[in-house]
Amino acid sequence: MKIGILTGGGDCPGLNAVIRAVVRMAERDGHECVGFKDGWKGVLEGNFRTLTRKDTSGILHMGGTILGSSRTNPRNVEDGWERMGRTLRDNHIDALIAIGGEDTLGVARELPEHGYEYVVGCPKTIDNDLNGTDYTFGFDTAMNICTEAIDRLHSTAEAHQRIFVVEVMGRHAGWIALHAGIAGGADVIVIPEVELGLEEICEVLRRRHEQLERHFSIVVVSEGAHLKGEDQIASQETDAFGHARLGGIGEYVAKRIKETMKIDTRAVTLGHVQRGGTPTARDRYLATMFGIAAYRAAIERKWGTMAALRGTEMVAVSLAEATTEVKRVPPEQYHMATHFFG
Repeated sequence: MKIGILTGGGDCPGLNAVIRAVVRMAERDGHECVGFKDGWKGVLEGNFRTLTRKDTSGILHMGGTILGSSRTNPRNVEDGWERMGRTLRDNHIDALIAIGGEDTLGVARELPEHGYEYVVGCPKTIDNDLNGTDYTFGFDTAMNICTEAIDRLHSTAEAHQRIFVVEVMGRHAGWIALHAGIAGGADVIVIPEVELGLEEICEVLRRRHEQLERHFSIVVVSEGAHLKGEDQIASQETDAFGHARLGGIGEYVAKRIKETMKIDTRAVTLGHVQRGGTPTARDRYLATMFGIAAYRAAIERKWGTMAALRGTEMVAVSLAEATTEVKRVPPEQYHMATHFFG
């Protein structure tokens, strides 16, 4: 077989581990691998390179992706589907492993409707919001980066007796905020799934300051969160998939807390630092297992499926199941976290 690989959407730690795993397994079994540059853009333009064990040696610990990535949406390109089909057919690609999140895999899910069915997905997103899999690789690294940042902010917050609002990624789901907030001992966590009012947040902080005599606090906010009853101005700029470009909720919440509580309050936006750098040991292992599972699905011709983690087992789930809806934080998990607020 000739197996194509692409990495699309936002980069994250662990992508290179997946590529390495697929190439190693394929070369062992006598199959050929090629990598498309910059996600779906590479398929549109016919831009790819051969991948061998030598090409992928020494990349396990590296962040980013040796193939490059982009948010190219072929739906917005004239004759996009036809051009991609021509690239795959003319270059005799027997299987395509698409590594990405909801947008990249959403395109993969639609490919069979346009004449190319030999697609397998591999779940990648630091947001951990892909349905059908318990965890995605990249999430553990991002969560650890955020936890370390919160740990560091505790000491300076205490030294200056101020409140820090830490904005983390999470467009539709608050998994990073929830996990990093609990692990870092945040005093309030604000996520997209549960709208909190400004007064609810301030009441938790006042109670902490009065009862514990600790006049500093950490508030963790997902970038996609919204304050109940607040008229926040949303960005009008969108990406190729129609998503509004987020950022600014941390500054907004910090400003409103300062106005209400009359306490020095600062915002820290972690931004793309959450995506970068070397993956954790867990993400290296998890990404490797995902790569093996995606390769096996391709070899077994389980087209239209995505490698998924269920418990401790790797399974194949349909791309439709994985991309139809976002996996959000269940209310009971967030309620559990509230016991540690303040």
